[in-house]
Amino acid sequence: MSAGGELDRRWFVVGAAAAGSGLALGLTLRSGTTPLRAAPASPTEINCWVVIAPDDRVTIRVAHAEMGQGAMTALAMLVAEELECDWAKVGTAFVAPAENLRRGRAWGDMSTGASRSVASSQLYLRRAGAAAREMLIAAAARRWNVPAAECSAHNGVITHARSSRKVTFGVVADDAAKIEPPSDVVLKDPRDWKVAGTARLRLDVPDKVTGATIYSIDVRLPDMLYAAVVHCPVFQGALQSVDDSALATMKGVRGVVRLPDAVAVVAESWWQAKRAADALRVEWDARDHGSVSTADIAAMVRDGLAATKANVACNDGDPDAALLGAARRIEVDYAVPFLAHATMEPQTCTAHVRSDGVEVWAPSQDVMTTLVTAAVAAGVPNDKVTVHPMMLGGGFGRRNAVQEFVREAVLIAKEFSQPVKMLWTREEDIAHDLYRPFGMARLVAGLDADGLPVAVTIRLAGPSFVASLVPGLGPDIIDRSFVSGLTFEMAYALPNYRVDVALRATHVPLGAWRGINYTQNAFYKESFIDELAHAAGADPYRYRRHLLRDSPKDLAVLDAAARKAEWDKPLPPGRFRGIAVNRACESYVAQVIEVSVENGKVRVHRVVSAIDCGYVVNPLSIEMQMQGAVIYALTAALYGEITIKDGAAEQSNFNDYQMLRMADAPDVVSVIVPSGDFWGGVGEPPVPPVAPALCNAIFAATGKRIRSLPVKNHDLRAI
Repeated sequence: MSAGGELDRRWFVVGAAAAGSGLALGLTLRSGTTPLRAAPASPTEINCWVVIAPDDRVTIRVAHAEMGQGAMTALAMLVAEELECDWAKVGTAFVAPAENLRRGRAWGDMSTGASRSVASSQLYLRRAGAAAREMLIAAAARRWNVPAAECSAHNGVITHARSSRKVTFGVVADDAAKIEPPSDVVLKDPRDWKVAGTARLRLDVPDKVTGATIYSIDVRLPDMLYAAVVHCPVFQGALQSVDDSALATMKGVRGVVRLPDAVAVVAESWWQAKRAADALRVEWDARDHGSVSTADIAAMVRDGLAATKANVACNDGDPDAALLGAARRIEVDYAVPFLAHATMEPQTCTAHVRSDGVEVWAPSQDVMTTLVTAAVAAGVPNDKVTVHPMMLGGGFGRRNAVQEFVREAVLIAKEFSQPVKMLWTREEDIAHDLYRPFGMARLVAGLDADGLPVAVTIRLAGPSFVASLVPGLGPDIIDRSFVSGLTFEMAYALPNYRVDVALRATHVPLGAWRGINYTQNAFYKESFIDELAHAAGADPYRYRRHLLRDSPKDLAVLDAAARKAEWDKPLPPGRFRGIAVNRACESYVAQVIEVSVENGKVRVHRVVSAIDCGYVVNPLSIEMQMQGAVIYALTAALYGEITIKDGAAEQSNFNDYQMLRMADAPDVVSVIVPSGDFWGGVGEPPVPPVAPALCNAIFAATGKRIRSLPVKNHDLRAI
């Protein structure tokens, strides 16, 4: 938008569909919002979350990213529930971060991660809906000169009970906006919800199905140029020299931009830029990392398992003394690899750097970070940056705290007067990800004569993605994310228990991955509990039940999963089950996985996934998220692995970083066990239990215990 608020030609998106735009007190319905239709004339802002048009259409502003998890719909449902509007007339609009700055961060930090979109914002969203409802009722009461207490709202209509007079929201919206917002509102008891708590189709899906949604990869602007980027293969390496003489006769090439660790070619089309980038002759400086391999990293991390120095994250009782007096001691090591995010939309960003500021179109999980990143790269104040939030073609943590793709796009665009869309190839995306960390764990248990644990110790070793983001924290920090799921979330009754950490840094770039360190730690913990059950000669489900006797919520999801999976009924010949339970992002999940193993090949037939996320806003979205989480986690457990050779990632595309194919996808059965007394997450909690439940099922089938992932690296053929 121009400074005067008029529609700028850069707003026109040419391609699959044209997105409508409407202005309401400085906010625009932007490409990528849902539904993508022209906004009604003269909409009125009731408060910063609610805009109502004369035809009664309600626009609910969304401050979190929509990346397929259904947050946009769930957040709108929370507002609509208290607002008492007509759900059929609800649309959504992304909040622009520049507007958030101008309004003193009225919409908060706007970050989307750790499955907290609903949980972290539900209270103020419900209050916003309730406050807007009270303002609308007050406006109608003034119109009729009656007490507001005699009026009520339902389905977008305000009714005066004594006279039966009615008026719609759109008629009184202008008057309502002039009323002082109430200082306090009474929220509904969730038992009285009519919209929230019911299964609702996602608002973003219709436009995605028809191809109307504009993702960042779809952005088209007048006179736009395109950039293809080649990064130094070795992490933390640098650009040394570029010979671009072969580009002199190549059609459409506009220039070469040298970055500290990459080189970009800008051309009139992306394929022209890509072919030109392939023709460059580049020399790289690997610095001190050109010989690093996965074996080197593994040796360094394994050294941490036996190190005398470690940071204690929790210590209950006296584990060392209890281990000495145990009837039996079990000690095992587990390991997990680096993992890529492999979002279906590779990293991309469109930037236009002008003398009066910067515009950015980006797939971001944190648009405030996008704004600041663009400002720093362009060398301008924050208030000179406009970020257009877009739908994301997958996030999984890749597009949150670190947005080097935004920085690169702005640095490239600085060299041109036209807007530039930068798009990474799939190869660049996988080989230059911010990976889930490599890690190892040593678990030691002492069992009594009945096979029950009297002591458990866990030593974690490996790099911390939090420490990599904030190097100044140093190696002696207790990174709470690194021990997630093993400290205060440990639900098993263990009288003597210790977790300590030996951090080991690596040159490989790290980031948050769906489920963060819960995924590694659940694999260690739940596989080990299975080992203890086997050593005790006990049923893995009932062994867990006994150890969870003091944790009713964990026990409830465990029982729900086992019951739905019919744990006590025999399976068909050749089928076997595994089970796991875990807490993550303040939710409780248990899973039972059914597999067969034939000629060494694992086939996953069925996954029963039970979750207690407390209050349930949209059960349909929860079911979808659990299905997606299971497929994502199975892909990682079966195949996922980034290996390092000569300082660089060896994998670069789906031929060597395999995805689970549709033909191999299991039946996923979702069970919602809502206790309704807290707000937990949904998108990430179902990921961590998948790997241990899978490997526990494989053990039941083959007798072979998998202590390192991925499964593809193990020979499961009968001896």
